[in-house]
This record gives sequence, structure tokens and C-alpha cells, in this order.
Amino acid sequence: MRKRMLYVLLALVAVACSHDTIETNAHTNNNTGRTLVVYYSFTNNVRTIVGELTKQIDADILEVQPAEEGLDYAANNYKIGSALISAIRNNPNSPDSYPAIKPTDVDVAQYDNIIIATPLWWSQMAAPMQTYLFNNATKLSGKHVALIVSSASSNINSVVADAERLVPHATWMGQPLWINNNNRSRTATLLTQWIATLDFQSSTNTSSMYITINNQTHNITLVDNQATQQLVAKLQEGPINVILNTNADFEIWGPLGFSLPMSNEHINAQPGDVVLYNGSNICIFYDTNSWNYTRLGHIDGMTESQLRTFLHAGESNIQVTLSLSSTPSAIKSVATDAAKSAYYTPDGRKVANPLHGIHIIDGKKVLL
Repeated sequence: MRKRMLYVLLALVAVACSHDTIETNAHTNNNTGRTLVVYYSFTNNVRTIVGELTKQIDADILEVQPAEEGLDYAANNYKIGSALISAIRNNPNSPDSYPAIKPTDVDVAQYDNIIIATPLWWSQMAAPMQTYLFNNATKLSGKHVALIVSSASSNINSVVADAERLVPHATWMGQPLWINNNNRSRTATLLTQWIATLDFQSSTNTSSMYITINNQTHNITLVDNQATQQLVAKLQEGPINVILNTNADFEIWGPLGFSLPMSNEHINAQPGDVVLYNGSNICIFYDTNSWNYTRLGHIDGMTESQLRTFLHAGESNIQVTLSLSSTPSAIKSVATDAAKSAYYTPDGRKVANPLHGIHIIDGKKVLL
């Protein structure tokens, strides 16, 4: 799978909103999924862009605000702002490198699309926005994300690179929009043209599945590709049960029992990543590994230690259930063939020659 470049859409804010509240505008747009605009603005240029953006699309707005108020990042030739950027650049993997921001109470999981709007500081993404993305990378996995960058004249390539580094598992839904001093007077037109190019995720699309091991269930946020589309289609017939085994102390893996379309890329897999290997094997990582895979998704909200426990790292014959429901045994409906209805066990396995016992047929439990 060719990885879609996740370009963070610089979230634009119309008017000042508090750090823990959401503003909703009443305008309509072409997308049917729910959209959140996340923005940071120091000089008010991004805030102005967000104001125009929210005249054109229906979206909730979240403003990122530094924890320490009143700092003049531009004073003394951007001395404070430059120091913050340098700290991140020197150690980008350490939480201590990122400046504190005010807490937010916004549940990103309820949104299909995220637009991130940010200014450029010394060729990099503004430090407070980097903090927000660093803190929320897991929650943004699998989301459709777009990026708007505001600068005076500097090129935004490094800001785009920051976005890709900070949110590596998002689905970028378009090219980043660059608004600078040369085109700022045409902001409204640029936004209209740019919005028309975005691949907004519809809320009717399935972007998650569930994994259950020993009665513990967690959400997997799926990327959008042919493999996951066909996987979801199979899961709509019922849960899929697989037996996985530990491999090399970094993953559990095993055959799905069917093949899915491959779109391989060289992936530096991280704990929680779920990938397709050789078209018919599923791999779930609790440590890191680099290889050619087709990306499927990412297990949400678990540390490496928690993943090792949940995935029974080091063990063999691990029974895993994949489903579209957080309660996979509760089958509500089953796809049927026009000529012959299929039988399923209560845990979702298709049965060609059902024996005595309880089975599911046409969405109803029957006793044979």
C-alpha cells in the first residue's frame, strides 16, 4: 500500500474560543462526515483564515493555547519561539521537548475529518501545535487529516515534514494549503478551491474494527485502502476468528484464511500497528520492525507494556477475534445468499454443514 501522505490541515479559528470549548458553525459543506478544525494563532493570521474557512464548511473548532500566557514569541528576533523550536528539533521523541499547552476536553474519536491550521516558526511548525499533535498522535491514527500553513514568505516543506512525523498513521486527504503574504488577500478563493480537492471521510464509512482476546476488546482505527475495504466487507458477514503466534518478540501474526489486495510499502512498524503481510497474513506489533507491508490500522490508546499483555506476547496459539462490534458474539444480522442462506455459529464462524446446536441464519438464532 502506498502510504497516503498525511498533511495536517492547519486548523483555523474564527473568533477566540476557550481552550476547552468547541464552537460550531451552521454553514454546510460537501462532506458528510463530522469535521474538527484545530488551530493555533499567534499573530491572528491563522485565526482569520479559520474564520473564512468556517464560513465555507460545517465544522467544530478547537483552539490550541500555550499553558503560559502573555509570552511574546517574536520579541528579540523570535528568541523565545526559536528556543522552543530548537528544543523540539534536538530531541523530537521526548515529551519534555514540547512546550506545555492548556488541556482540552475534545474527544477526537467522534470526528471523521481533522483540519489542522498552524503558523510557521523559523521554517518549522509552531511549537504549541507540535505539542498538540505529539500528545494526540494515537487519537489521530486513521483519521482523514488536512493541513493549512500560514507564513510570511518561507517555504512550508519543513512544516509538512513535522506533520508527517507527528501524525504518522493518519490518512492525508489532500495537499497542504499554503497561505502567505503574497496570496493572503485571496484567502477566501484559495480555501474554496482547496476544499473542493479534499477527500472528506463520510461518517457512513466504517473506519474502525475491534480486536478481542480472552474477552478483552480494543478498537483498531483502520486506514482507508482496498485491503481494509474488503476486510470490512468480510466482517459485515460476521466476526473473523484467527489463531496467531509470537514472532521474534515484536509481533503476533498468522493467516487470515483469505487474501486481501496488497499495496505494500516499506513501513517502520510501531507498537499497536496492524498490517497485512504477503496478502493473507495479519501482523499485530507490540514492538518495532521495518519491512514491506500493507498498512491496515492501529490499536488505539495502549502503551507498549499494555500491548504486550493484551496480545499475550511470547505465547503460541493466541485466539483472536476481529469484528465490527465491541461485542462480537452478539450477531445482529448476517448477509445472505439469494439462493441459499448461510449458517453461522454464535461467535460468527460460517458453517457449511451445521450440526446440532444453536446457529444463526438470516439474522435469527435457530436450534438444530
